[in-house]
Order: sequence, then structure tokens, then C-alpha cells
Amino acid sequence: MTPKILLVNPPIYDFSAYDFWLKPYGLLSVAGYLRGKADFVLFDCLDRSHPFMAAQKGLESDQWGRGRFFCERIPNPSCLRSIPRYYRRFGLPRSIFKDFLQREEPFDFALIQTTMTYWYESVKEVIEDIRQAWPSTKIILGGNYVTFCKSHAEKLGADFLVPGTNLEPFWKHVGIEPDLKQPALWQAYEKLNVGVLKLSEGCPFNCTYCSVPKVYGKFKARPLQRSLAELELLVNCGVQNIAFYDDALLFQAEKVLVPFLKETIKRNIKVNFHTPNGLHARFINKKIAELMIQAGVKTFYLGFESASLQWQKETGAKVFCDELTQAVEHLISAGAESTNITAYQILGHPHIDTQQLETTMHFVNSLGIRGTLADFSPIPGTPDVEYCRKWVDMDEPLMHNKTAFPIIMLGFEESNRLKDLQRKLNRALPKTEPLPRTE
Repeated sequence: MTPKILLVNPPIYDFSAYDFWLKPYGLLSVAGYLRGKADFVLFDCLDRSHPFMAAQKGLESDQWGRGRFFCERIPNPSCLRSIPRYYRRFGLPRSIFKDFLQREEPFDFALIQTTMTYWYESVKEVIEDIRQAWPSTKIILGGNYVTFCKSHAEKLGADFLVPGTNLEPFWKHVGIEPDLKQPALWQAYEKLNVGVLKLSEGCPFNCTYCSVPKVYGKFKARPLQRSLAELELLVNCGVQNIAFYDDALLFQAEKVLVPFLKETIKRNIKVNFHTPNGLHARFINKKIAELMIQAGVKTFYLGFESASLQWQKETGAKVFCDELTQAVEHLISAGAESTNITAYQILGHPHIDTQQLETTMHFVNSLGIRGTLADFSPIPGTPDVEYCRKWVDMDEPLMHNKTAFPIIMLGFEESNRLKDLQRKLNRALPKTEPLPRTE
């Protein structure tokens, strides 16, 4: 008998949330491996194409498919009451999920994706609702929260946990043999405008603030034909914007990204590509920049956490100032709009004294591109997290919150001052037309 499996992407409990090409890629990938061997139904609480969210004013997508979520204000958790921000539940109202459960017959399994460790309250909510409606359904959790906080996740009442990327125990638990050549199960969506892709796993760098090496290990490319098959699937589903979820998209580009983009051009596939996970600026040369523009990459996010040479060397030496400068020059010369080039900088890192954040912000601004302050979240298992115990209880996942930690460490006024400065610098940038691409 074919098993019935419910896929759930939970809502978000947080101070802020925005649909920055958010899709439950891990969940959909696992389901894709079991394509044709189980009956799947997806309930994505963050799906802005759902009729309820589509009917709400102010939630419209921008030109690249991003937008706001429906949200409801809720009380701050007790450990975050001192944070002077409104706490909210983002996503479809809980009543819609409960009504769905009442309409459906019980499933054999319910797979729930987890992401941020400090979003576990929403996972708890989903488990409670499934338990109440379908007591016999086996609930399975996977994802980052389970990977980093397994002992904490065990308290939520799920039947089975899948930490990390080793899925062998999961296949045995559900009793189905996977086909690992299959792409993600994007057909689970009734309507799809935005999709995501990964051409690789892992990262060759070991930045002290990043969790990727712990979760995915060293860099490993995915088979080109599998990536192209998934691209074709997304296009057939009506997707117009695709975000790369790679953590090292440009590493070994001649073997990974270049063949993919060349084949995209050859097949005359017209979509908008985006790079929200951050690009390694040192790998952007004239050839790569021109190929990315030609293939349809529209937004470029560059990882540049500090202009301080000392800080760069101490945290992983991912990129230096001259490398960022050259990358920006190559992108603009290739035809990228400067307003679509953004450099990430960390706000609230425990080594902020050596980071020289304000100097970094002005340096990025001098290149004529946008800067954005990425709030620092202390991630269990990373080298930097030991410094964070001075400010927060790392055993409580809610204290990993990226909005809360910079405020706790820097103070509310200083955190706001730096964010206001970043907004001021961005507003002062000239609105320029893209330069003609050189042949």
C-alpha cells in the first residue's frame, strides 16, 4: 500500500520575517527522492501564493518575487521580554492549517522542515495541531534546528528526528528506497512563481561565524544533469525567479556554475536568477561576470563582513577589500545595475571592535553599491559561539535570535543608530543606469 506523507513548512515566530525567496528546499528535495513511491500533500504556511495571502493588501511581490508575509502580533517569549521589538507569528493563520487537518484523512507520516533554531515555537505549534487531529500519524522532524539542538528538539514530541544530512535512518524509518537522481518535488505547489536551486553542497571556507561546514562538510558539486533537470522542472511549473541556495556558488566555477549557465543560455531558458546566500567576491572575474549577466542573473549579494584586515584574517579570510572592489568593477562593466549589487556586513558580531563596522559601511558605499546589515545569530557549534555565552544562554534556542543578539550585545540605541546609518548611506547612492556591456 502506497504511504501517504504530509509535508509541512511551519510558520515563523520572530521579530521580523520577509519572503526573501524562502522555500522549504530540504523538505521538497527529500520528497523528490521518493517521487512516485508515496502520495504527497504539501502545506506551506509561508506560501504567499495561497489564496488567503494573495487576497491580503500589502503582500504583493516585487519585481523579483519577494514580499511580506501575513503576520499577527503575539506576546514576546519570557526570555525576550526585554527586547523592545514587537514579536509576531508570520504565515497563514493557524485556523487554516487546523481546518485542512480536519478535512483530510490521517496521513501515515508528517514531515516537518525546521530552519532557524529560534523558530522552534512554530514547529511545536504544528506538532500540537497534527497530534490533536491525527494521533496515529508519525511525525518526523529534520533540518537545522534538529541538527544544532537535537536534545532540545527531542522535547517537542516528534516520533523521529533526522539531524544533519545523513538520510539513511530516515529511509529505513519510512520503509521506502529513494531515487537520489530525482529533483525536488516542486509539483507539490498548486501555483509557483519562485523556486530555488543548489548546484553544490558545502563550502571550502571555514568562517568562524558560519554553520555550513558543520552541516554540509566540504564543497561537493551536484551532477550537472540533475541541476538542469530541476531547472527545466521549475520552468515548466511557471517559475520566473530562481534563487541559488549554494553557499559557494562561484567555487570551482569552471566545473560547476559555468557549464550550468552555458547550458541555460544554449537552451534559451529565460528566468531571473538571484544569489541571496552571498557570493565570494574573489572568484568574480570579467568572464564570470559577463556569463552571469548573459544567463539572467539579476541580483548579486556579496559576502563582505568587514574592511578590517585583522578581522578578515581572524574569521576565515573569505574576502579582502581589493577583491570586493574588483568584483564590483567586473559586474558593473558586464552590465549589472549597481542598485542590484549588495554587500552583506554583520551587525552584532562579538568581535565588533576589530570589525570596524562603520568604516566598512563607508567603504562599501564608496563603491557605489548597496550595503545591508545582516544581524548576527550565534549558531551552536561554530567557533564564535563561545564568545557569545557572555551575553546569552546558548542552551535556550530563542536566545540565538538574530534581532535580539545585536540589541543585547550593543544596546538598542546603538543597534538602531548603525541601521539608520546604513539606510542613510543607501539613500545617498546615485540612481545610475547600467553601463553598456563590453564585447
